[in-house]
This record gives sequence, C-alpha cells and structure tokens, in this order.
Amino acid sequence: MERRSMMATAQAWAMLLCLSAVLLRVSASSASVESTLLPGSSSPVEFGVAQGPDEENVNSVIRAAAHSPDMIEWVQTTLRYLHSHPELSWQEFETSAFIRKQLDSLGIRYEWPVAKTGVVGIIGSGNGPCIALRADMDALPIQEEAETKHPSLIAGRMHACGHDAHVTVLLGVAKLLQARRHLIPGTIRLVFQPAEEGNAGAQVMVEEGALGNAESIFGLHVTPFSETGTVALKPGPLMAGSGMFEALIMGKGGHAALPQLLTDPILAAATTVIALQQLVAREADPLDSQVVSVSILQAGKAYNVCPDNVRLGGTFRAFSLESFRRLKQRIEEVIVNQAAVHKCAATVDFIEDSHPFYPPTINDEKLYEHVHGVAVDMLGKDKVLVAHPVMGAEDFAFYLQKIPGFYMLLGMRNVSYGSTFSGHTSRFVVDEHALPYGVSVMAAVAETYLKKLDSQRKSAARGDQSML
Repeated sequence: MERRSMMATAQAWAMLLCLSAVLLRVSASSASVESTLLPGSSSPVEFGVAQGPDEENVNSVIRAAAHSPDMIEWVQTTLRYLHSHPELSWQEFETSAFIRKQLDSLGIRYEWPVAKTGVVGIIGSGNGPCIALRADMDALPIQEEAETKHPSLIAGRMHACGHDAHVTVLLGVAKLLQARRHLIPGTIRLVFQPAEEGNAGAQVMVEEGALGNAESIFGLHVTPFSETGTVALKPGPLMAGSGMFEALIMGKGGHAALPQLLTDPILAAATTVIALQQLVAREADPLDSQVVSVSILQAGKAYNVCPDNVRLGGTFRAFSLESFRRLKQRIEEVIVNQAAVHKCAATVDFIEDSHPFYPPTINDEKLYEHVHGVAVDMLGKDKVLVAHPVMGAEDFAFYLQKIPGFYMLLGMRNVSYGSTFSGHTSRFVVDEHALPYGVSVMAAVAETYLKKLDSQRKSAARGDQSML
C-alpha cells in the first residue's frame, strides 16, 4: 500500500508540473506581441507571434504570422508609401529616413549612414553565427503610366524594378523576426542598400563594412514571369556579369563625293560592329553564354559630308569572370585593329567610373539546398520553380564576391492586378498579394539557417571537448 501511495503521489506531481508548463507557455505566447507604426499613423498596430520554448514547427509559425491580417495590411500600406515616393540612386534620403523610423518603432538598432543613404539593421545579440538579408532601395528615371491607386508623386520617377517591394519585404521580415528575437541563436544584419541601378551601391556597402561578420547573405527580386505565391530558385550562375564600353574611331572627313581624299571612320565603324559579333559567334564556347551588343552609333549630320569621327558604345555580358575578362580584352583589340585596317585610329574606354563592372551573380550550391527545403515547406513543392539564368546583371554579386549567398526570385504575376509587365517599363506594377510570401520565405530561411549554423557549432564544440 505504501508503494502504491508513493506512485500515486508522484503521478499527481507530474500532472501538476505538466499543467504548470502549459499555463506558462500560454502566458508567454499571449505576452509575445510586438507593436509598430504604420506609415502615416500615430497608433501602434500589434502583431502576435506564437512564442514558446519548445516550438515544433518554426516554418508554420512564421507562415501564419506573415499571412496574418495585420501583417498583410502593414506590408500593403508600406509598399504604397514607398511606391509613391521614389528616389533615384544615391538620393534615397526620404526612403532611408522612413526605414530608420520603422526600425526605431520596432526597437531594432541600426548602423547609418552606410554608403551615403544605406541602413543596416541588427537583430540579435551580435554574438553567435551571423547572416545578412539585403534589399535595394533606388527607383528609376521613368514616367509612370501604370494604372494604380498609389502612383508616383514625383514626375519622371517611379519604382519600375520592384525595389519598393524589396524594402517592404525586408521590413516585414524585420518586424516578424524582432518579435522572435529570443529564439534566434545569433545575429541578422538587415542590409538596406542604395544605388543598385547601374551604380554598384552594393560594392560601396561592402567597402564600408555593411556585411560585418556575416557568414552568408540572402536576397530576393520580384518577377512578373512567375505567378504570385511561387518562388523560382537556381544554384550556380543566375545573372551575368556586365560591363559597358565606349569607343571613338578617328579618321579624316570631307566631301562624300571625293572618297579618295578621305579616311572614312564610318566604314571603319561598320566593319567594327560586324567584327565584334564574331567574338561570341566564333570565339566563345557555345555552351558558355555571352553577349556583345553595340547600342550606340553616332556619326555625322550632313548627307554629303563624311565626319571626322564616329562614336560607338555598348555592353558585354558573361556568366564567368574568365569569359568576361576575355571579352573585355578582345573588344579593345577588335576596335583598335579594325580601325587601323581602314587607316583610322581608335580609343576604347570601359567607363568603369560611371558604369562599374558587375560580377556574375552565382548562387551557392549548399545554400540552394537550404532555401529550396524551406521554400517547399512554406509554399508547397509545386510552388517552387526552377529559375532560368538571364543575361541581366545584379549588384548583389558584389556581396557574393565576399561571402556565400543566395538570390531568389519572388513570383508576382497576377493578370487581374495588372502585374504582367516586365521591369524597367512604365507600366510595371507589383502585386501586393506577393508580399506576405516574400516575408514568410525570407524570414524562415534566415531563422532556420541561423539555427542550423548554431547547431553545427555546438556539435563541433562537443566534438572538440571529447578529444581533450
């Protein structure tokens, strides 16, 4: 009897302990509410994120938070504000101030200014493993013609490449992960970058220390070529390296009726354009995609007068640094030597000061496995597509020159919303319904990857101790 009494007492205590744990977990979950200010609002909007010490499914919790009615309203309002206030490269002063205001309201510390207008938010203690998430901020000098309820308020400028959406997604991720900061075993650097559009803002951000001690970096870009609710992923080369060139071919002009007295720069330029196309057609490996395009050709103004000079220019692209460097060398050789064939002289300028070379964007293979696994869990296998490489360039590649990273494409094609036009066009529109998907996937990728790094470090430490 005494033994049964002791067993019954032990069972009772166990039940009481379990009940206490449940009550504590519910209490912690109820208390775990973050508040922040909507753009143009003075009252806080609360976001509850389930928080418990023994969360079994991080991704499902993040998915629910990202798609909550409050978060959906917040990201929509944020996007509309940013879209209405576009700023060009290196002029993102109001955008930068808006970002800092949001980070302040969330209690997120930040570094500023970085690369003139850039901001780097910091979630976590600063200790442990560290990763970075990036969003670009600048708009384009395009007059908006899209039908939208929140058009650009500045004539001749618009967010025609989705950078307003990128900032919105990263702010949404900041909001969500700040609410879960006690569950994050490390540090997340939120990189809000200026001047992506041809001005290599990422390169300056790297030079000024935006990455800190980050071990890897993740970013995304919206695309109208995949449906809303999808992401497109690809390991390895995703976007090409890019460079620009200008050339001046110098001859001796004169009356067009007396060609024997001329040194014709137009003829030299014409054969040069044709010869440049042979660099890809006859010198490049057919399986190694490359592009050389002449897009500027300027000469005389009179029908019966040959000019002294011809100016031409264009762009060249490749998916490997080796191929890129070879193209650069051969472009100069072809232009100078083709001019010489026609008794002209030529100079070539790769205008790196005004149009910096962009390296290829090459996604890390191991990070692809992680992002793919998270995306399948968050969206479903049929919503995770294969991204096709393109010859466009992206300065996210400058980060990848320093640390491994992964760049994903967030689908936002929605015919009913008008989100079908490609970027850099006046009718480009971001489907607002895509934003929560970007927030959920990016937040889950960040938190779960930090936990993976932390687990690996602890395992390695235990292994080191066992060797002592």
